[in-house]
Amino acid sequence: MGINGSELLVLAVLAVVILGPEKLPEYAAQLARLVKELRRMATGAKEQLREEVGDDIADMDWRKLDPRQYDPRRIIKDALLEDFEDAVSAVKEAPVARQRSVTTAKVAPLAPHEPAPFDSEAT
Repeated sequence: MGINGSELLVLAVLAVVILGPEKLPEYAAQLARLVKELRRMATGAKEQLREEVGDDIADMDWRKLDPRQYDPRRIIKDALLEDFEDAVSAVKEAPVARQRSVTTAKVAPLAPHEPAPFDSEAT
């Protein structure tokens, strides 16, 4: 994403052609002041953040917060597996007697021409 030497040379030639040799030093000085001001502001923001948050910010691993390291497929897979593992562990931890009552419950079949049960509040 940086500028190599040939690109910098092309930009310098364009600046001389567009601005002219008499205005170029003035604009270069303004650009230098702008860069210095931006650096001063960035340093001030860092110091203010350090004062407000404390020294804990110095110990923070910023690489963990880099969004480029996250793979959405892995995040979804981990979330789905976590829910599945929670459900499996809940079933394993359920009392045995309760599991038997659920598995042995039988439903009587409907008689011929008997309408299926209907719950008007459920729809």
